[in-house]
Amino acid sequence: MSLDQSERTDKDMLSNGTWIEGDERTDVINPYDGTTVGTIPVASREQVTDAIESARDAAEQTSLSAYERYELLSIAADRLEERIEEVAEIITSEQGKPITEARTEADRTVQTLRLSAEEAKRQFGEYVPMDPQKGMRRDHCFTQPEPVGVVAGITPFNFPLMLMAHKVGPAVAAGNAFVGKPATTTPLSALVLFECLDAAVTEVDAPDGLVNVVTGSGSVIGEEIVNHEAVDSISFTGSTAVGKYLANNSGMTDVTLELGGNDPTILWSDTDIERAAVEIVQGACSNAGQVCNSVERVIVDETVEDEALAALSDAASRLNIGDPFDDETDVSAMVSDEEFNGTVELFEETVEQGATVEYGGRYGRDLGDRVFEPTVLGGVTPDMPAASEETFGPLIPVIPVSGFGEALAEANDTEYGLEAGIFTQDIDRAKRAADTIDAGGVNVNTVSGFRTDHMPYGGFKDSGTGKEGIKYAVEHFSRTKLVGFHDGMNG
Repeated sequence: MSLDQSERTDKDMLSNGTWIEGDERTDVINPYDGTTVGTIPVASREQVTDAIESARDAAEQTSLSAYERYELLSIAADRLEERIEEVAEIITSEQGKPITEARTEADRTVQTLRLSAEEAKRQFGEYVPMDPQKGMRRDHCFTQPEPVGVVAGITPFNFPLMLMAHKVGPAVAAGNAFVGKPATTTPLSALVLFECLDAAVTEVDAPDGLVNVVTGSGSVIGEEIVNHEAVDSISFTGSTAVGKYLANNSGMTDVTLELGGNDPTILWSDTDIERAAVEIVQGACSNAGQVCNSVERVIVDETVEDEALAALSDAASRLNIGDPFDDETDVSAMVSDEEFNGTVELFEETVEQGATVEYGGRYGRDLGDRVFEPTVLGGVTPDMPAASEETFGPLIPVIPVSGFGEALAEANDTEYGLEAGIFTQDIDRAKRAADTIDAGGVNVNTVSGFRTDHMPYGGFKDSGTGKEGIKYAVEHFSRTKLVGFHDGMNG
């Protein structure tokens, strides 16, 4: 099932405190059954410019105190919490993830707004003594954080609600104005978020234009965001190729980039293989594998390879495939033909090169359009596509290694460096992995996909630059001013 026809809705864009239409509209399609969920405007260049300039005007006008920003975000969280089942159903309808996962995303979004609200009250400077330098007096100097001005947030399809909250929440908490651009395939849940924010802006009497959202062509909107001088910071989550374009073309505009990954999880022989296998399969197949820090490579001690393959296959067999609105469903449709076909291609090429299908391997046909069965692959070598490339589907390639040093080398054998996981009961191995693996996060006795919304999150190498996580994003959307008090001329 999906949203009833009567519940389908057309949504508009928010610019300068007004919900506006576009000259054109585009459909939002349910990836599981192909029905139309709703429609959105396709913003013109002029409308994008208007939204950015209204944000600039609001940033120049706003004098909201830290407490008022706390109130604004708290009100938005309350409004969203009142609509949590509605927005979860929208996420499932537009993105295809199971309703249980959509409810979790909606709940985490409420928590992200509340964490952002609290962080608005925790911005502090520090006293900076001058006399440690030879010849200087004990003048009084301190730092104070200030907003950068206008923050633009561009988000992908896989967590359409939560990832937008991770950008707009900290940006507003730091005192900035904001322009959001959600993915064209999954914009409706983000628009609900902005409905809640817009109501909160009105309630605290903040300036029109403090929060704005535009929908439509990624290239048109992205180009305007990159080129407009009023944009002070860009926060982007998406592909490495687009991230590099933004970094290379943004000039002096600050960028935060949360990009792709080819995340390893090491499964060593000294751990509980069956328990670890359950977590690994969940970490590989959540949201049909469409998660940038999902388990994409399982590196296993060759002495337990057969046991690991059996345990992973058993765990994969327990996942239910089907209608995303069924509470029992674990894996459903991928978001688009492009994502689905990419997974099919990676799978088929890897099998052609000698990998064995230990479990799964079915896709489409009787399973449903864009549905790919959780699939465990054995006999995988590092040069095979499912191991060497980023997989954005429910594939579980298992790579055997002959020693722990080889496991660490394989974990680092990628241009990405987002997250990693390791299962081991040996503290020395755990510490060695933490020190050696070149990634933004190393998780001991859990998978690469571990994330909480307040922790620092962001990768190395081609996985991006900068950190998300409320406190860290607030710092990134702030600038530091030094204020110094020196002896006056009258004393």
